[in-house]
Amino acid sequence: MPVLGSVRERFSRERPFRDMRIGCCLHVTAETAVLIGALLAGGAEVFLAASNPLSTNDAVARHLSDLGVATYARHGEGPTDLLANVDAVLDSRPALTVDDGCDLLARLHVDRRDRLECVLGGTEDTTTGALRLRGLVAAGALEYPVLAVSNSTVRLLADNRHGAAQSTIAAILRTTNTLVAGSTVVVAGYGNCGKAIADIARGIGATVLVTEVQPLQALAAILDGHRVVSMDEAAPKGDIFITATGNRDVLSERHFKAMRDGAVLANAGQFDLEIDLEGLESAGARPRRVRPMVDEYAIRVPGADKRLLLLAEGRVVNLAAGEGNPPDVMDLAFAVQALSCEWLARQAPELGAGVYDVPGEIDTAVARLKLGALGVSLDRLTAEQSAYLESWGR
Repeated sequence: MPVLGSVRERFSRERPFRDMRIGCCLHVTAETAVLIGALLAGGAEVFLAASNPLSTNDAVARHLSDLGVATYARHGEGPTDLLANVDAVLDSRPALTVDDGCDLLARLHVDRRDRLECVLGGTEDTTTGALRLRGLVAAGALEYPVLAVSNSTVRLLADNRHGAAQSTIAAILRTTNTLVAGSTVVVAGYGNCGKAIADIARGIGATVLVTEVQPLQALAAILDGHRVVSMDEAAPKGDIFITATGNRDVLSERHFKAMRDGAVLANAGQFDLEIDLEGLESAGARPRRVRPMVDEYAIRVPGADKRLLLLAEGRVVNLAAGEGNPPDVMDLAFAVQALSCEWLARQAPELGAGVYDVPGEIDTAVARLKLGALGVSLDRLTAEQSAYLESWGR
């Protein structure tokens, strides 16, 4: 991860987080450990809780603890433990919060308002979390400034467009060993992640159906060569269903009853809400584990009993059932995250409560560092070219 390594080297010299506590709720992976290392090099005292129990790497958690990071994470923990871990991070009275799904921030604003006065600002790493933030803004309830890191240009390009989509498909192939070529893949949601998933699925031989609620995204899918249908239309036709909407109950009981025998259900969104698990259990018997991270549900409908295969218990499949984004992607993503924390450490006292875009100079700086690591040279404008671009004449 050379880009984040360059950021860490500068942080170790300048110490932008000297005497500052940073509370994080993130996927506890090897790549996250590199981000935490950069924050430590910058002088921060870091406290970390897991944002997803199935993506937690216990060896990484132990390593971070050995480095002096207060780490509250263990693979496979239940909801009660996860909440206790979030509270433990908030009890450290962090000045900055770093979220992957808005868990720290939501807990602060609902049940731990006693810790709000300590917080200068925060970052949010996911599109789903940014939606929750904007809901707080609309309600006039957000109490501090937050950078929506997931909306940065670098993140949209590297993470959503390439990394998340590739790792989602890889996780599905890894867990099911199914042949995608010749199958029908249903992609729910045609945002940046859904678009890339649809493109990869088509590229390896699938017929792709897209479901959408937004006219512009639906039009984009049609112009990209996909067929757009309602989920009711798609349910009896799909072999693999992938949700990527950030919303709940995208696949529900009526859809499960209409699906083909052996249909695969995977969620690429942040939370385990997109596939209605209660509806799935209502439609069939209790699940039976048939492969690692694959649960079989027997669906009983008149004259047509069938099996549906749920991956990773409905959690974000690329992290829970796979290795997540490649390190090359997370190098860029976490460099944006680290520089956003640095920017907030300086600017947060001057900002009002609200959701802010990542400053353009951060995206540009990360892009330059990555191009340098790749040995890529850029052209330079001549004085005449610069003057021409700034003029209104020919």
